[in-house]
Amino acid sequence: MFRRKLLSLDFTNPNKFNYSDESQYRNLIIWIEDQKIRHYKIDDRKELRDICSGEWQKSFKKYLDDLECPHDPTNRTATLDWLLGYAVRLEYGDKVNDPDFKAGVTSLASLLQIPPHADHLTQLKAICILVKERLSKDALDKLKKEGIKHAESVSLDRVELGFETSDYITTEAAKILRMLHIKELRDLQNSANQAIVLVQQVTANPKTDTKLGKVGRS
Repeated sequence: MFRRKLLSLDFTNPNKFNYSDESQYRNLIIWIEDQKIRHYKIDDRKELRDICSGEWQKSFKKYLDDLECPHDPTNRTATLDWLLGYAVRLEYGDKVNDPDFKAGVTSLASLLQIPPHADHLTQLKAICILVKERLSKDALDKLKKEGIKHAESVSLDRVELGFETSDYITTEAAKILRMLHIKELRDLQNSANQAIVLVQQVTANPKTDTKLGKVGRS
């Protein structure tokens, strides 16, 4: 459930993390604070670090209040998702204004034929909207109804890129481009198949001899 965010934060063995396990959950919370959020000074993290204390939940509630987390600590899924999201924003917040990142967004927008914009974050939002429209479950279900047999919902986690990139964001963007390219190839193949059928219909009903590997009259 939290694998992608854990990966983006370089958490060790995200596939093995079980948020239902109390010990793993508490250890992850202190890891997030120690390594990513760093809201407290080191000495002020003592109570949060004492994961075996009977007062840990009380300390955790105070920590969430100090971070202005909108979720109740009893809602473990929502709370952890918010904390991880907050940590990701802190981790990558400084990078969104990085010249290389801006150049990457511009290149990605160009490949997707999105008009240029002075604000690279606005361009990035446009990219996200386009990807959502093309690859969302609803969009792919619509393609299935229209007769495109190979359209299916694909998780980025299952996409093999085939090469390495310098960071997580670039990797995810490259995966999106790969899926878009595959979809465009499928569309092209479907169009070609339809064209072949039309040609056969207007050439006096030729019979196809698959053994000879050619199309002709009988």
